[in-house]
Amino acid sequence: MSQQKLNDVIHELKNQIASLEVSDAQAKQKLQSLVEGLEEKLRSPADAGHHHGLVEEVRDSVEHFEVEHPRITAILNDLMMTLSNMGI
Repeated sequence: MSQQKLNDVIHELKNQIASLEVSDAQAKQKLQSLVEGLEEKLRSPADAGHHHGLVEEVRDSVEHFEVEHPRITAILNDLMMTLSNMGI
């Protein structure tokens, strides 16, 4: 169930990234890099050391986007909670 929730949240984040204005190219690139990094780390075998820092990366993104992109911030918070519930 947690893996499905994580996939759903990542999918929702991708949809929000796609809907960003062209003027937000820098924000869009940062978010796309975050998603790619998350997907790469999560495809690897579950290893606490390997996943270390994953939540911190998401938390840093939340701080960056919370004012200008509140919907993305909400999705990132959901992502952090899902990762935490999975023990990551």
